Amino acid sequence: MTNSKLTIQDLTYSALFAALISSVAYLAIPIPFSPVPITLQTLVVMLAGATLTTKQAGLSMLIFLLVGISGAPVFSSGRAGIGVFAGPSGGYLIAYPLGAIIINLLAKKDSYYQTALAMILGGLVIIHLLGVLWMGFVTEMGLAEAFISGSLPFIPGDLIKVVAAVPLSIKINNSLAGRR
Repeated sequence: MTNSKLTIQDLTYSALFAALISSVAYLAIPIPFSPVPITLQTLVVMLAGATLTTKQAGLSMLIFLLVGISGAPVFSSGRAGIGVFAGPSGGYLIAYPLGAIIINLLAKKDSYYQTALAMILGGLVIIHLLGVLWMGFVTEMGLAEAFISGSLPFIPGDLIKVVAAVPLSIKINNSLAGRR
């Protein structure tokens, strides 16, 4: 049986990654053919999933979402509030905790390829799937059009994020190995 009690370390690491994902939201780059901007937020989801514990990874993304819902401008382009979830990017946001948890469960902290596959599944497939499904529903554009505007243009950049996140996560895990 696992210990479900939250520790100071759990809260500290979770808050750190919630702050990190919040800070990169301001680097949003709007693109003319999509209602969703390019951000580095999925990179942080990948890093959280690959470096934190399962509990910390999920909690960090939930803290981020709750801070944004409460009115702090932490969503892409400085947006805030629960109304953001009713917009085209709501599905992507909702997918962040699930993506981080899936990455954590599938990644092997010292394996480049297994961690990369985990990041692709949790950081791309899950986030893009929920994002596209929600975008198609909210905008009434249909799934094919939602995929073309809300996923396809982001896949190359997200694959670059995987290439950057895997060695970074392995380096972080190796440096923290003695401190956990």
